[in-house]
Amino acid sequence: MHVPVLLDEVLEYLQPKAGQNFIDCTIGGGGHSFKILSYTEPDGKILGIDLSPEAVEKIDNKRRALNLRERIILANDNFANLQEIVERNSFSPVHGILLDLGLSSDLIESSDRGFSFMRDETLDMRFNPGLSSLTAQEIINQYSEKTLREIFWRYGEERYSSRIAREIVRNRKRKKIQTSAQLSELIKKTLGFRFKIKVLARIFQSLRIVVNQELENLQQALTSSLDILLPSGRIVVLSYHTLEDRIVKRFFKEENSFKILTKKPITPSSEEIKKNPRSRSAKLRVAEKI
Repeated sequence: MHVPVLLDEVLEYLQPKAGQNFIDCTIGGGGHSFKILSYTEPDGKILGIDLSPEAVEKIDNKRRALNLRERIILANDNFANLQEIVERNSFSPVHGILLDLGLSSDLIESSDRGFSFMRDETLDMRFNPGLSSLTAQEIINQYSEKTLREIFWRYGEERYSSRIAREIVRNRKRKKIQTSAQLSELIKKTLGFRFKIKVLARIFQSLRIVVNQELENLQQALTSSLDILLPSGRIVVLSYHTLEDRIVKRFFKEENSFKILTKKPITPSSEEIKKNPRSRSAKLRVAEKI
């Protein structure tokens, strides 16, 4: 079941009120959005964006069942195209924007696209196969050892990047690496007693980031938010690894049009982490447009 991360804190900072409009750039299971809508009755709206067609379809079914079609506008698109999506849907004024950068539970559990090293699935990792062609399998089997090493180090901050890249290139000459299980086993054998489960998490993270251009898309969405938000409108960002958090922190600090409302990132309580372990790495930062 979808459990929205730091829900109370998101609501506290967005401060939704009757008749206001908000954008959920990663609507996912809709946990944040449906709660926001309960505060903006009777006519406040949500523009819900998600790159996953499966996520958009589920939210569409839910909004129909709840008779909320007029209040939830959906876009199966990349939030990097935020400005274009807003213009296309004539969605204004905008009182707040939410960016929850966490990986959807549905993508991990049922997409069959190799997002988890706990499953034996095809190495794909595209959020939306219909909108992009590059896959994790292509990266693993065609990129040079140097490029693989740079990807694992830059996007996964993995100390054994060189060793892992070298073994991938050596092994793929004998047999193409096609599944998440193949890649996981190769990494385990490569590191031997040095192996830790976090290594897999970092390697898989780095591949996913490159396949979906996650960091570039985040930067573009942050930049677009400046033109979209009303004065005093707020942007709330939930990040889950240091690379994302650094981008958000730097953007808020360097952009004169924003006032930072969170001097330090807000993190989940031990109670929330116990109920929802996937929230443990979340960091929430908020800024208000001046």
